[in-house]
Amino acid sequence: MTALPEPLRSMVFRNDDLPALFHHTDAVAVARQREAVNTTRAQLALLVAGTVPAALPWHTEDGPAARALYGAAVLAYLGVLFATFLASHRKAKSHWQLNRSAAEFIKSNCWRYAVHGAPFDSASEHPEALFANRLEDGLQELRKVGWADPREELPDSGGLITESMRALRNKAYTVRKETYVRDRLIEQRRWYRRRQQASRRGALLWSGAIVALTLPALALSVLQVFGVGRSFGLTGAFSAAAAACLAWNEMRRHHPLVSAHSLVEKDLESMQAAMETTLTERHWPAAVFETERIVSPEHTDWLVRHRV
Repeated sequence: MTALPEPLRSMVFRNDDLPALFHHTDAVAVARQREAVNTTRAQLALLVAGTVPAALPWHTEDGPAARALYGAAVLAYLGVLFATFLASHRKAKSHWQLNRSAAEFIKSNCWRYAVHGAPFDSASEHPEALFANRLEDGLQELRKVGWADPREELPDSGGLITESMRALRNKAYTVRKETYVRDRLIEQRRWYRRRQQASRRGALLWSGAIVALTLPALALSVLQVFGVGRSFGLTGAFSAAAAACLAWNEMRRHHPLVSAHSLVEKDLESMQAAMETTLTERHWPAAVFETERIVSPEHTDWLVRHRV
């Protein structure tokens, strides 16, 4: 049997084949995201915890147990202030978003270069120089708004173009198309589908929690309207807990992300169908460019802001 020529052999391209700068930036984004989310979670939990002692039935009793509970409330509110100060000092959310934008920008341009996507198509005379310039221009814009370039701390980063990227770029069009559709487009479709399902579950969970906490607060308020019993401190505790659930749901953006991820997944489905059927090599660079635009974080954020 005659072996296939080297350019026609299939190739697998994964995140491991991307440059070290991507991996470092991606790791920082994940760590700062975890820090920002945990800080917000702690603030909301402590705010709710601070309302509990005043809501308990024995809060009027003057004894060691009551004083201990009020002391716990003091510690909870001090914890909120400390977490707020720490968040303003470390700016985890800002660093998370900047590093995520940088990581996705690097990844997108690496894929464009490797598969001849615009502007690094087959007609470009100096694709490596163009790639380096485009990447530097984009990262420079991120540095202007506070992104910390880690390359001085990565002396052995190995450059921005890996051997796997060069190998894929040297493949024939059919191999590049197969690799891009399988390892980039379909993988992104699966990711958006998983995130859509996770956001839908989160929206249902936290909307249910808000209703479950609001109903008893409503019932206690109705009892007070009709003069049944005295003022119920539990009303404030239920209200604070419901408000915390609402704030968490808004922070995680579950509802708008369901729609945004659904739209992106459908657009990627259309792009996949076109790439696998009617798309020609002439229109390939523009199709890759459009696909990378669709999966960019900026496009998702735009959909979240404008989707009704």
